[in-house]
Amino acid sequence: MAQHLKSSSSKSAFLNILKHKLGFVSPSHGARHLRQNLPHGPPSIGVSQNPISRLCNTMAEKLSGIGFHEDVNNQVMDFPGGRIAFTPEIQFISESNKERVPCYRVLDDNGQLITNSQFVQVSEEVAVKIYSDMVTLQIMDNIFYEAQRQGRLSFYATTIGEEAINIASAAALTPEDVIFPQYREPGVLLWRGFTLQEFANQCFGNKSDNGKGRQMPVHYGSNKLNYFTVSATIATQLPNAVGAAYSLKMDRKDACAVTFFGDGGSSEGDFHGALNFAAVMEAPVLFICRNNGWAISTPTSDQFRSDGVVVKGRAYGIRSIRVDGNDALAMYSALCEAREMAIREQRPILIEALTYRVGHHSTSDDSTRYRSADEIEWWSKARNPLSRFRTWIESNGWWRDEAESDLRCRIKKEMLEALRVAEKSEKPNLKEMFSDVYDVPPSNLREQELLVRQTIKSHPQDYPSDVPL
Repeated sequence: MAQHLKSSSSKSAFLNILKHKLGFVSPSHGARHLRQNLPHGPPSIGVSQNPISRLCNTMAEKLSGIGFHEDVNNQVMDFPGGRIAFTPEIQFISESNKERVPCYRVLDDNGQLITNSQFVQVSEEVAVKIYSDMVTLQIMDNIFYEAQRQGRLSFYATTIGEEAINIASAAALTPEDVIFPQYREPGVLLWRGFTLQEFANQCFGNKSDNGKGRQMPVHYGSNKLNYFTVSATIATQLPNAVGAAYSLKMDRKDACAVTFFGDGGSSEGDFHGALNFAAVMEAPVLFICRNNGWAISTPTSDQFRSDGVVVKGRAYGIRSIRVDGNDALAMYSALCEAREMAIREQRPILIEALTYRVGHHSTSDDSTRYRSADEIEWWSKARNPLSRFRTWIESNGWWRDEAESDLRCRIKKEMLEALRVAEKSEKPNLKEMFSDVYDVPPSNLREQELLVRQTIKSHPQDYPSDVPL
């Protein structure tokens, strides 16, 4: 609205709306109200001196001074966020674009560089570590999965097929960046220095576990490595990441918060609240969605009708990109750029990584009941993130078959030893279930401990003998 409310028609319309908001629905109602309440009788010089009219006129003038404008042709309106054009036509925003948002990639399915591809240069040392850690993650998953099937672990969830998102993302970050994971990002911890023994200790819940046996397997955490402990509930980590990012911003830290979630997590209210919170507060946080096609047994076609998750960023005013999550070089490049923008410009970034969960959702799931074995086989071979990246580093002369054999043999040996040590280690004392949270345990917590001990005493045969009391 380019001019102030000078036209009589626009001012009259505004006054009528304002009077209605004040409760004066009709002129007769307003007249009766004035006659009943004015001490000196009704006004004698016309409605323009009516106290309500004067009030409305005053408010209209005030509003006109703070941007409540319109031009003479009623074509545009100033509004928070920018000027909005008027149209005399009934026009609905289309539910989808004719073309889907493209997906950024650098390496093709055969591991060859795409012509004219833009990517962040990576050194031989970093590239070899990315590949080595992806192989390590794959071997760790296979061994832990078999251990669960043997009854030695209660639960496990693999990252098979999603190794590039784990490792390449971690490679683009710094140790000062704070990670808020879901339960499929152990590769970030691996990159940061979490040892195979620490992974094994957590899965077996022994006395050397950082969480003292309180968490399910694969629910890792490390204060030292800026990796918040995994929570099984979906998407709760997203608002937490935004809060941490805003704290980093207030402290002027050269770091950002990074949070991971699956496509199913975008259906949770926490996802929408977190994105809006981050956009409005301009928090330096990276939202990384692993869109692997399946939220346990729910396909994305049943999850949302939009063009994936990337388009939801624009709705909240967040810069977004779609990336080939099975292309480690593309993931690394996109994360490097996103991190720099988030910190330099103090803004959130949404990254949708298209990938595929080759393994079952967890050891509690049989994915062949809701998807075909042929589909799984095709993704594991045609879009394998490890083989693609290996082809590229081999083409650079950075990797050989001998190095591959030595790496796999060494990691398998280290993993089996870590498993053996963790399995034989003593379990945490029962009292550890009730410690650490409060300096002085409250009465309800003391009561719970007493009830547990009474139950054990009454039914000792049902309590594991290897857990000290």
